[in-house]
Amino acid sequence: MAHHAHRSLRRIALIGNFVPRKCGIATFTGDVFDKLREFHPRIQVDVYALDDPASPLAYQNIAGTIAWNDPDSYAQAARRINESGVDAVWLQHEFGIFGGQDGDMVSGFVDRIAAPLILTPHTVLAEPSTRQHAILKHLVTRASRIMVMSGHSRDLLASVYGAPHDILQVVPHGAPDRPFGRNRTFKEQLGLEGRKVMMTFGLLGPGKGLEKVIEALPAIVERHPEVVYRIVGATHPNLVAREGEAYRERLMARADELGVADHLLWDNRFLETDELLDQLEACDIYVTPYPGLQQSTSGTLSYAVALGKAVVSTPYLHARELLSDDAGILIEPGSAPAIAQAVNHLLDDPEELLALQRRAYARGRETIWPRFADGAAALVEASVAPMGRIPPATATPGLSGVLSMSDGTGMFQHAIGIVPDRRHGYCLDDNARALMLMNLAEGLDPAEQQKWSMTYASFVHHAWNPDLGVFRNFMRFDRSWCEDAGSEDSNGRALWALGHTLEHAPTADMREWALWMFDTALPHARKLPSPRSVAFTMLGAACSLRARPDHKESRATLAEGADFLHRLLGGARRPDWAWFEAVLGYDNPRLSQALIEAGMLLDHSEWVEAGVETLLWIAGQQVAASGHFRPIGSDSFGTEHGHLPFDQQPLEAQAAIEAARAAYDATGDARWIDHAHCARNWFFGANDRGVVLADLATGRCRDGINPRGANANCGAESILAFQLAHYSVLALAEAQQRDSIGDESGFRGRLAEQSFANPG
Repeated sequence: MAHHAHRSLRRIALIGNFVPRKCGIATFTGDVFDKLREFHPRIQVDVYALDDPASPLAYQNIAGTIAWNDPDSYAQAARRINESGVDAVWLQHEFGIFGGQDGDMVSGFVDRIAAPLILTPHTVLAEPSTRQHAILKHLVTRASRIMVMSGHSRDLLASVYGAPHDILQVVPHGAPDRPFGRNRTFKEQLGLEGRKVMMTFGLLGPGKGLEKVIEALPAIVERHPEVVYRIVGATHPNLVAREGEAYRERLMARADELGVADHLLWDNRFLETDELLDQLEACDIYVTPYPGLQQSTSGTLSYAVALGKAVVSTPYLHARELLSDDAGILIEPGSAPAIAQAVNHLLDDPEELLALQRRAYARGRETIWPRFADGAAALVEASVAPMGRIPPATATPGLSGVLSMSDGTGMFQHAIGIVPDRRHGYCLDDNARALMLMNLAEGLDPAEQQKWSMTYASFVHHAWNPDLGVFRNFMRFDRSWCEDAGSEDSNGRALWALGHTLEHAPTADMREWALWMFDTALPHARKLPSPRSVAFTMLGAACSLRARPDHKESRATLAEGADFLHRLLGGARRPDWAWFEAVLGYDNPRLSQALIEAGMLLDHSEWVEAGVETLLWIAGQQVAASGHFRPIGSDSFGTEHGHLPFDQQPLEAQAAIEAARAAYDATGDARWIDHAHCARNWFFGANDRGVVLADLATGRCRDGINPRGANANCGAESILAFQLAHYSVLALAEAQQRDSIGDESGFRGRLAEQSFANPG
């Protein structure tokens, strides 16, 4: 039993404005937090509060804040949430609470979330602007479940925004469960004995329609002089910032003009929930005269109904549904006479007033907090991903797996399980890759990113042996080198990392170091003879040339390498073997990728065509008949004109993805997008053994697949392959978005008709 109870525990991240911020969404988010904790304590809730750095608030019981107008803060929060391993993320959405135009920063944020997304849109517009429609539709496409508080919002989301009906769930706004009929007691507490009390609560602004209630007061007071109208709530802070209290003063002046100022009571405060409920209990008639009819949620309306108050309201969406079947009185908007007639009708007939209050109280039993909490818990349970779910391609992997494999020297080479294995020390290959990751990593504090960039760069720098003009590769744990000169491939990969840093490093100082180191090492790297070392050197030269288009040495390196690979292809290929060598090794797609990038940068179509053709062939070799990715296994290395499927390594999936990215840049062919996703899904169980290798929360990755399943170790090469593959998939998605129309000119037009080769 205990084991079963443990399995039922859930953990969610709750995103939105949060108390003590004074707004309806903050109150709602606070209610979700409090009521789940009270009624469903098995659901742990981590709150991430949207905050304004210009005027930060003192929050309690939260996991973190998100600066509402800072893209980096959203990226950091997404990483933290993913690393926390939550089962679901529950996002409160309103266009005005997120940064960017119409709050479009929320789109990039949800793209980086790994866990299933629960969406609660607090405003669903029937006639949105083009941008508003695009933002909400994007959220809808990312959501696993959508909670709305009205049937009308549900229907709009389906008809206007394309939300599938089976993910839409109506959970009415929650409300308190208090005894009925205690208004006399609470009137006494407020000094309102003997008065008939009307009330409106909320942030004051022109969109509330309060002018019409004030204009109705003369007709009400004439028949019921004991009436007072209580307007409770602070002026909206945005309005105060623009014009101070001018709006409230205009309302007061209007009451003076109509001779009803003595029947108005003002409480210029935003009340905490308990005090608000006490004040609501003291009223007889609650009035919501909103002129806008699109409001789908009003927390105070739910409170008033649940407390058994007679409600007179315009027929905005929430009121129309909650007050149906005579649970309240609906009046035409913008009409003072209609308000006066409805209020006088109730005050003229105390029995009718009491009967309406009882009907409202009965309706409120359907929305009391225990019922709301049950609905919220069911929503969480329905959204939790089944085992084996492949997370969104844009979800940001955590970095704890990388950093826990690193120390002040650099990144360890191997691990026993997830524990770094110091016996094997460090190597240049992995620290070069780790430096590339720091050039791209999102959501990491800039100071932390700079720290690790310098750690890995320092390793690369120290690996340079100026006496021989080469890089060393292997270092023992005591920081002594195992060799004076590293392998050709490690030297080529180091130059690639330097070019990558020159192109992508976020700081000018790092780019300046990379430029100097690149130019120092390039003359040696150009002499490396093996095909993969040539390809790695070319990829570094391509980065350098994109960063500085006039660099002659980078241009010459690309031309020499491309000519070498192209000649190699001509000598090794045969009708059923469109490849550079008679054997297949590791990182095979890098040869094609280097040829494609060289051809693109040097405007040499024959190289691009050869690169795409060979990549089509190797891609065909690495896709199983059932459609999943099946990389060339290390058991095949050196096997002439053949390959075996084991041991499969993450490096191969990364290479396939990054080469596919180059091919997409060259051709615009969406099949390369599909192939990249096929290779990415290999990390998440779409493989020969159905084993999940990558963990988004930590960013770790197992060392591959052997005939019996996953290799449980998590070495640096595997972790970095998964991490870097993520950023290439992300870049592919961004390229596809920019290039959605396509380009039928140049290389793309000539290569558009090619297709994947069938594996023989």
